[in-house]
Amino acid sequence: MEYTLVKKLFPICRSITGNGVRKSLNILQEHIPLEIHEVPTGTNVFDWKIPKEWNIRDAWIKDPDGNKIIDFKQNNLHVLNYSTPVSKNIPLQELKEHLYTLPEQPDLIPYRTSYYSEKWGFCLSHNQFQQMKEGDYEVFIDSDLSEGSLTYGEFYIKGKSEKEVLISAHICHPSLANDNLSGIAASVSFAKSLLQQELQYSYRFLYIPGTIGSITWLAQNEGKLINIKHGLVLSCVGDSAGFTYKKSRKGNSETDRIVQKVLSEKERSHDVREFIPYGYDERQYCSPGFDLPVGCLMRSHFGEFPEYHTSADNLDFVKPEALQDTVELLKNITEVIEGNRIYINQNPKGEPNLGKRGLYSKTGGMQMTGSRKMAILWVLNLSDGNHSLLDIAERSGLPFHEIRDAANSLLGVGLLKEANKD
Repeated sequence: MEYTLVKKLFPICRSITGNGVRKSLNILQEHIPLEIHEVPTGTNVFDWKIPKEWNIRDAWIKDPDGNKIIDFKQNNLHVLNYSTPVSKNIPLQELKEHLYTLPEQPDLIPYRTSYYSEKWGFCLSHNQFQQMKEGDYEVFIDSDLSEGSLTYGEFYIKGKSEKEVLISAHICHPSLANDNLSGIAASVSFAKSLLQQELQYSYRFLYIPGTIGSITWLAQNEGKLINIKHGLVLSCVGDSAGFTYKKSRKGNSETDRIVQKVLSEKERSHDVREFIPYGYDERQYCSPGFDLPVGCLMRSHFGEFPEYHTSADNLDFVKPEALQDTVELLKNITEVIEGNRIYINQNPKGEPNLGKRGLYSKTGGMQMTGSRKMAILWVLNLSDGNHSLLDIAERSGLPFHEIRDAANSLLGVGLLKEANKD
């Protein structure tokens, strides 16, 4: 399902505003009951304003012989995103001021934007650029910048608690498969899986344009932020590299600890990075005025793989099995979020008699072996109302699911009580 969704979204030209975003969100509505929000141009959002809306219909360059050498309809990366309209004939020397290439990757088309500076331009491979001959070129961009709105999607799943898990993916990039159609597709698949479960936490999914979208959502939802206890920004999660996790600004939030625990338990190849105030929308959620426990989950780290922000970030670069594995990782993370509890030992004076409760071998003199037995003893010893199951799993070195299963067994025979519950 995930790869099919990536393929369907790939041809659409998206930006931070416009009909490409709306079309993409309408496709997501075929999978999850997404609520679509429109925020008018000029709306103040903290230190920013919602920009004019950009839409594009066509764009091309014709050489001195009248041949169309650049065509937006063949690859929407060919146009500088947010280009103003233009229709004129200009000499090559003047045209070069509006062309963007990658000399170090001469076969690839770069992805470039001009969101907050009104100008026009085209992107092309450096090889193609070098083949352009002197003469007058006809340039045409049929676009408009006008009063409109910024569009974003939101999907909320109500759990038993008001406490929330925030999952955010940026939807502003055009035909770039890993950055970030992979994050969108994995998020949608994960959201669908949660609809089949009884959840303790509530889950909020955002599909927003990068930077301005998260700032807009934060500005309009400050009253809800107190409920956010966990969060992940998903991006670049469809390539074949191991996982990269960038911690939240807090550095040791429960989210950070859970992701690291799950990655280590499943023996997935991974790299954990400290927070830096640069990257995707985690830097907005983690800005000092909010400091939310939101990390960023990737495979290849943004800016560190050669396909990043180029035409090589295509459908071949994203792997269906990698997308599926990302969704499975999100499910594993959720199992810990949902299962993490704090308990109180109801028989704390000495070790309780586990044998008479069927939790311990009745044959004495045997060495204590087996992770289940150790999990039971660790849970009993640290269930003092101050240690969560995650604390116990980290300290014992045992997998979280074994600690949780041990706690469930002890609950079943009345040796544990959940803290803060009658």
